[in-house]
Amino acid sequence: MDEVGPGGPSGRALPPVRPDLSALDGYHSAQVDVEVRLNTNESPLPPPSGWIEALTAAVADIEFNRYPDRQALGLRGALADSHGVGVDEIFCANGSNEVLQCLLLAYGGPSRTAALFEPTYTLHRHISRITGTPVATGPRRADFALDLDVVAEVVAGSDPALTFLCSPNNPTGRADSLDEITAVAGMVPGILVVDEAYGQFAPSSALALRGSDPAGMRHVVVVRTFSKTWSMAGTRLGYLVADPEVVRACELVALPYHLDAAKQEAGRLALDFVAEMNARVAAIAEERGRIAAAFAELPVETWPSDANFLLFRPTGKAATAVWSDLVSASVLVRDCSAWPGLTGCLRVTVGLPEENDRFLAALTESLR
Repeated sequence: MDEVGPGGPSGRALPPVRPDLSALDGYHSAQVDVEVRLNTNESPLPPPSGWIEALTAAVADIEFNRYPDRQALGLRGALADSHGVGVDEIFCANGSNEVLQCLLLAYGGPSRTAALFEPTYTLHRHISRITGTPVATGPRRADFALDLDVVAEVVAGSDPALTFLCSPNNPTGRADSLDEITAVAGMVPGILVVDEAYGQFAPSSALALRGSDPAGMRHVVVVRTFSKTWSMAGTRLGYLVADPEVVRACELVALPYHLDAAKQEAGRLALDFVAEMNARVAAIAEERGRIAAAFAELPVETWPSDANFLLFRPTGKAATAVWSDLVSASVLVRDCSAWPGLTGCLRVTVGLPEENDRFLAALTESLR
């Protein structure tokens, strides 16, 4: 047997990690042992009991010694029916983040550019860099709306193969209007990816653009997830609705059998519970309004939200100090104060009424 040295067998050194990855930190949110966890935008409500019963029965019938349906046709067919599109316009993956990764693997790379407008979802930049795709950025306006003049400038200067919009935007909560998305779609030379992880909370969806003008908007890709409004974050399931050519490109870079059989069943069965999902959206939106009203009575700056979270900036006290006070009260929110364009900001997920009460009480005490 080879002698094991400090670098492995026979002291052999490992090759270095890719140079362009050496400066990256993995995407993560703080995992702190608290009683009220409002930092990851999960649904505070469990899935419907009927879904759990249906999934339990379906899992019992899975032949686990066999590979799953490689094309996930049952799941894709159910999603296609729900959106009124063809099966060939649906691609599914392990969470919306893997969908984004497949898009960047297919259309990005070292010789191409991705454009985004900050502050926005940090994984758009992170996954771009992981796939070796250079990133061109521009700022949003002070109210976090898109500045179409900035968009035009970034697009003209970078010729992006992919342009990312997050609507409703994470972490600001604001949804881009259909007019704004249409304007961006008319500017970009490549694919426009509209990340609608929180789309069910928004007043409109970019899916309407694809439906109204399939030929003219065939470069518009809409990404969705089951993690938020479907109460299925633990399942890790996402999908896109796009032109069949985009779907085929994503299939080229996806690993074989990347969606397990149980996950496919979970997503397919969830679509039988649309009414329950809509009720959850309504309940969370109502609680969101209650938190926003409470913010109006506190020394914080805040912004309207079309999602299941709110961004706020404490005034008169550092965000990091407020975050620590909340943790001391066993309440965890997201510290966004070091993110581009979000100096001094925190983000809170809308939880159950009693969780929101705990948060507001702790915040009030911290800001007293």
